[in-house]
Amino acid sequence: MISLVVVLGLLVLLIIGVPVGLALAFTGMIGLVGMVGFSSALSVLATTPLSTTNSYELIAVPLFILMAEFVIVSGIADRMFKAITIWVGRLPGGLAVATALAGAGFGAISGSSTASAAALSSTSIPAMRQAGYEAKFSSGVVAVSGTLAMLIPPSIALVLYGIIMEVNIASLLIGGVIPGILVTIGIIATIYVLMARDPSIAPTAKPWAIRDKLYALREIGPMLVLLACVTGSIYLGIATPTEAAGLGAFGAFVIAAVFRKLTWASTWGAFSRSVRATCMIFLIIIGAHIFGYVLTLGQITPQFVDWITTLEVSPYVVMTGIILFYLVLGCFMDQLAILILTVPVMAPAIVSLGFDPVWFGVLVVVSAEVGMITPPLGMNIFVVARYAERPLSEIFRGVAPHVLTHIIIIALLVAFPQLVLWLPGTINN
Repeated sequence: MISLVVVLGLLVLLIIGVPVGLALAFTGMIGLVGMVGFSSALSVLATTPLSTTNSYELIAVPLFILMAEFVIVSGIADRMFKAITIWVGRLPGGLAVATALAGAGFGAISGSSTASAAALSSTSIPAMRQAGYEAKFSSGVVAVSGTLAMLIPPSIALVLYGIIMEVNIASLLIGGVIPGILVTIGIIATIYVLMARDPSIAPTAKPWAIRDKLYALREIGPMLVLLACVTGSIYLGIATPTEAAGLGAFGAFVIAAVFRKLTWASTWGAFSRSVRATCMIFLIIIGAHIFGYVLTLGQITPQFVDWITTLEVSPYVVMTGIILFYLVLGCFMDQLAILILTVPVMAPAIVSLGFDPVWFGVLVVVSAEVGMITPPLGMNIFVVARYAERPLSEIFRGVAPHVLTHIIIIALLVAFPQLVLWLPGTINN
C-alpha cells in the first residue's frame, strides 16, 4: 500500500513540475520513513549519494558531455553541415538530407540529443529558410535528426543503461550503430515521401563544382578523428568506454584549439555547462536509487517478474505492451529518468522471457528517442522552436511523420534482433 502511495505521489510531483531527481528522492524518503522508520531512512540518505556515484563507469558520463561541449565550441557542426550540403545540396530536398546526415555525424561525436538539436538548429534552419524550405517541414527534420545522438555512440543513455543492468557497455554502444543507421535512412526516406506529396516544400539548390566538393572533404576530417577516438577505439578493443570518453573529450578540446575557438570564456563555459548537466544526471541517479529502495522493500520487481512470466501470451505480445508503455511515458517524463526508474523493474522481466538485455537496452533508447519529439514535453521540439522562432504546434505537426517512421523501425528491431546484436558479436575484445 505504501509503495502505491509513493508512486502516485511521484506522479503528482512530476506533473506539477518538480525536478525529476528531487521528486524521486523526496518520495523515496517518504516511503522509506513509512516502511523502515526515520533513523533507517536517514542512514540510506547519508550513504546513497556516495555509493551510487562511486563508479568508474560513471566517469564516462561527464566526459562525453564535455566532449559534446567542446564539439559545439569548435564549430565542427557548422563545418560538417556545410561540407555535406556541398555534396548533396543540389538534390531535391538536399538540405534536409544534409541535416539528417549531419545529425548522424554529430550524434557520432556527441552523446547529447538536445546539444545535437541546438547545433543543427543554428546551422541548418537558417540555410533551409534562405533556400525557401517550408518552415514546418524543415523544423521537423531538424528536431528528429537531433535524436540520433541518443542512439549512435557515444550515447549517454546507453552508458547509464549498462551501468544499471551491469551489461557490457561496449556491446551496448556498438549495438546502437546499425539501428542508428536505420533511423538515419528512415529520416531520409520520410523526407522523400513528404516531398513526393508536395515538391514545393523543399526546392532544389544550386550545384557545386567538383573542386568545392573535394575541398569540403577536409572539413569532415575532425569528425572522423573523434569517431576513431571513441567508437573505433571501443570496437577494436583498444580502450574501454570510459577511456574512449577521455580520448574523445581531449580530442574535441584539441580540435577546438586548432580551430582557434578556445578562449577563457568559451573554455569556462564548456566546463561549467558540463558540470551542470552532470550534476542534473547524477541527482536523477541518486534520487532513483533512493526510490528504488522503496520498490525493493515493496517487492515490486519480483512481483512484476512473476506476473509477466505467468501471462499465457506470446513474449512478443508482452514486449509490444512494454514498448507502448515507454512510448506513452516518454511523452511526459525525461528520457534519462525513464531509463533509471523503469529499467530495474522492466529488464529482469524481459530477461526472464528469454530476450537479450543488450537488445532490450537499444530498443528502449530508440523508444525514448520518440519521447524527445512528442508532445507535451518533447525537449528537442522546444530547442528547435527557440532557434526557428516558430510555434510549438507547427513543429509537432512537422515531426509527426517521423514519429511514424520511428515506430516502424522499432517494429523491425523487434522482428529482427540481429540488427542490434550482430555488430557487438564482432567486437575485438
